[in-house]
Amino acid sequence: MAESIERSMSGPMWHGSSLADLLGDVPAVDAAACPVAGAHSMWELVHHMASWTEIVRQRLSPTAPPEPTPEQDWPPVRDQSPEAWRSAIERLKAAHRDLAHDVAALDDAVFDTNAPARDHTVATMLHGIVEHDAYHGGQIAVLKRALARMTPENL
Repeated sequence: MAESIERSMSGPMWHGSSLADLLGDVPAVDAAACPVAGAHSMWELVHHMASWTEIVRQRLSPTAPPEPTPEQDWPPVRDQSPEAWRSAIERLKAAHRDLAHDVAALDDAVFDTNAPARDHTVATMLHGIVEHDAYHGGQIAVLKRALARMTPENL
């Protein structure tokens, strides 16, 4: 399970590109763009994925953390500088690295127990974060494709 969490970030993935591969060549200006009406930007997705990876890590503790606030669920992009974009990607990488490390240290019996204050097992929750990454990774791929098709007239 720890390896799956780490691979969703760094690869290789059987279904396509890892998050690092998808995001590695994205400049900050593209990350902040919204080329699909009503969709989140790549940057918003990166913040969201990092948050949920951190939330899942918190949910491994014996006491249930509080439910995330709307701002924790979808943290806003307040700074659109290249440095802030690099920081957002590093936060996502660190969140995956830290969660994978913690999961690798778990006793096997923990996977079949319910997560604190949840009606699903720890294993289900951990599979869910990998699925969450794949889902939003697909959205990032679509946003990249939409940006590549944009012309100066419709930017």
